[in-house]
Amino acid sequence: MQTQTSAPSSTVSSCSNCGGALVTITDAPGDFLSYIVNIVSLQLTSADGTVVQIVPTTTQVDFAQLVDLSEIVSAAQIPVGQYVSASLTLDYSGATIVVDNGTGAVTIAAGNIINGATSLPLAAPNTTQVTVSLHLDAAHPLVVAPNAIGNLALDFNLASSDTIGPSLSAPTTVTVNPVLTASLVPDSAKQIHVGGALVSASTTASDFVLAVHPFYTSTGANGQVTVATTSSTTFAINGTSYTGGAGLTALAALAANTFIAAYGTWNPTTQTFTATGVLAGSSLPGASADTVQGVVLSRSGDDLTLGDGFIAPALSGPNAGHLAFARQVAVTLGTGTSVSEPGQTGPFTIQAISVGQRLQVSGTLTASSPTAGTTSYSSATLDATAGAAALLPTTIAGTVTSTSATAVTLNLLSVDGRPVSQFDFTGTGATGSQDASAAAYTVALPASVSTSSLSSGSPVSLTGFVTPFGSAPPDFTASSLSVYGNAPVEIVLNWGPLGIAAPFATETSTELLINGATLTAGQDALLTVGFPTVGLTGDSNGLELVPDAAATQTLFAVAHGKTRTIDTYGSFADLVAALQTDLTGSTTLLQLSAVGPYSVTAGTLSVDKLLLVLSD
Repeated sequence: MQTQTSAPSSTVSSCSNCGGALVTITDAPGDFLSYIVNIVSLQLTSADGTVVQIVPTTTQVDFAQLVDLSEIVSAAQIPVGQYVSASLTLDYSGATIVVDNGTGAVTIAAGNIINGATSLPLAAPNTTQVTVSLHLDAAHPLVVAPNAIGNLALDFNLASSDTIGPSLSAPTTVTVNPVLTASLVPDSAKQIHVGGALVSASTTASDFVLAVHPFYTSTGANGQVTVATTSSTTFAINGTSYTGGAGLTALAALAANTFIAAYGTWNPTTQTFTATGVLAGSSLPGASADTVQGVVLSRSGDDLTLGDGFIAPALSGPNAGHLAFARQVAVTLGTGTSVSEPGQTGPFTIQAISVGQRLQVSGTLTASSPTAGTTSYSSATLDATAGAAALLPTTIAGTVTSTSATAVTLNLLSVDGRPVSQFDFTGTGATGSQDASAAAYTVALPASVSTSSLSSGSPVSLTGFVTPFGSAPPDFTASSLSVYGNAPVEIVLNWGPLGIAAPFATETSTELLINGATLTAGQDALLTVGFPTVGLTGDSNGLELVPDAAATQTLFAVAHGKTRTIDTYGSFADLVAALQTDLTGSTTLLQLSAVGPYSVTAGTLSVDKLLLVLSD
């Protein structure tokens, strides 16, 4: 991110009968390491036909970076009313799409990024833009009222939007049919991020105001957002750590328009965004330098290798404004590298950075020649000796080999979604014999996390931070634990370009049943719970989908492939009723994506989210 030098703009004064609209965007996981495109337009349409543009300038985004967080893209004041639809236009000219084929990264050539509607490349001289329209549930529009803030949480579903061909193991083409879903409440399971230019700060009110600049942009501020702080909010400002009021006082002393990033949560009841962590000045990676985000594959002395690096060049550099991707980035640290961890006071040194840690680091970037027509590099180097590094929450997954009251030992399968075979744990231990081992990876647990439900062989995923380099064991300290047997899982079923005409053996307001033969007929039938997928095609009992009675947030939608429209429904029963009308004649079901708690023994998924893609 960069320091803002021009005055932030605001739309408040130009709208006399307006209310606030807080719009976030996130991404459902897909088989992509990078998915860089331009958002050309994001519009809302009200019931009376009023159209409001909420992204005022073309904005480049890497959707692959939004899997674990929601980005505030707008907090603008817009005309009051009931907004019933949204449309998103993406431009694929110069797109960088990198597919994770399980063993490596494959950059898709520009001529092989295909428009699903025309079967032509999304490259000149053909059209390079695609637009998708989203209809909100008629009973639950986005309501914008004076002196209030309405929420619209958008989800660009990469897995449902793109078909990789001829297969994931041998990807050469990506066919694009964008799928966008939405709810009126941000996903509470994901951290919310906002970046912007400082407008003001109040130590009396314990908050500060930012002009919103999403996705590493420095122009076209999208409204203003007030960020509340608490006594436990942590701050990293110009290399110094603070907590609570002391941090806000230091923030208030910064020059107006200093770029700031805040991570936190949104409370829809009180309509407040509260920060758990704030980065500013030189502590903000990319404030005035090139930034890379990736996972540490190996470390030797002060030299790191970052895998699958997301690159945001500095505004003052030769590649200003152009996001990029590098399969590997060689990073050099030094005593001048400032280190922070969002939500923690530290102090931290470069020894905090170890193998397996997800990291955002800034410095001076040197890159090789990119793949033709893309911004994807085979390799790059970053001199961070006078830069900054932020430790980011990291997710690991594996199967349990043993437990105690305060720890668990895993047969480690993946780190940050990458196979453990990609990592070299040399140097991670206090001695060579104590280096981390994938076969016996030790994880410390907080007192609030119980191991009573775990047994040998239990598949689990954990989120937390890697132990500082040269200090293991333990190898990792977790803040949360998800167990396969009771954790939400994602199931994706794909029946190919022709689809299937009658996918459900039972179709009622409380149940959709897919029999074993229909599962077997699919090209893909995969279950994911934070680490390598499990095939479902061999399950002769089929798959039962039922509404999750315990869900606090739900999302039900039907996407129409040819018309590029998505209809959103308020309940499982409403979605089934729509299916009984839509799934007739020559219309087929192409893909199903569902998320919720899964019972392995019963073969039942209690759905919190259900998205169906039809051929019509």
